[in-house]
Amino acid sequence: MKYAPSVSHAPWRIIIADDESLIRLDLREMLSHLGYDVIGEAGDGRTALELARNLQPDLLIMDIRMPDLDGISAAEVLTREKIAPVVLLTAYSDQGLVERAKEAGVVGYVVKPFREAELMPVIELCLARFREFHSLEIEVGGLKEALETRKLIERAKGILMETQGLSEADAFHRIRKTSMDARKSMRQVAEAVMLTHEMDLGTVSSSDLENSLTSLERSGD
Repeated sequence: MKYAPSVSHAPWRIIIADDESLIRLDLREMLSHLGYDVIGEAGDGRTALELARNLQPDLLIMDIRMPDLDGISAAEVLTREKIAPVVLLTAYSDQGLVERAKEAGVVGYVVKPFREAELMPVIELCLARFREFHSLEIEVGGLKEALETRKLIERAKGILMETQGLSEADAFHRIRKTSMDARKSMRQVAEAVMLTHEMDLGTVSSSDLENSLTSLERSGD
């Protein structure tokens, strides 16, 4: 089970899957230009899944709608088997597809037609969130619980980013640090952040939230 290259400067190894060969060609050229290593291609989800099992990539970029096995179904298997995170390509804004993808563990999307400049931020964010998710699964002891906990943490991060002007990475670090200092689970910390937010009718102030987190941290002393 591989979650990141053992050498920090090694290029991320990526598999691309789309039933349109021109899309795959464009993706390969863009990714190579950005410094990524495209190690395999597939025209359907089942082939992509088998390639991933054999090649153990760092990431897959897959179209949602593919023959034999769609991208979301393949992503669900990849998440369950802890092989690699998935960035989905989609030309659709169907909320049902988005929710289904979230349930499958997908955290990254690129909307067609895409540009090279859009790929790197999504890829790097997806890889970071996959590492977070792996840490969560170890902490909570199960895939289902980790998925549910991640949803709560994503909501709590959003609140911290909005009310305290934190970056996503800093918001996650704050939740994790509070969890360690207070000897509470990250889920409990996320729930406390959301409760404070809801008690103030969705308009929690930065100082109120800061006080809430500080109190929670001190409860571990």
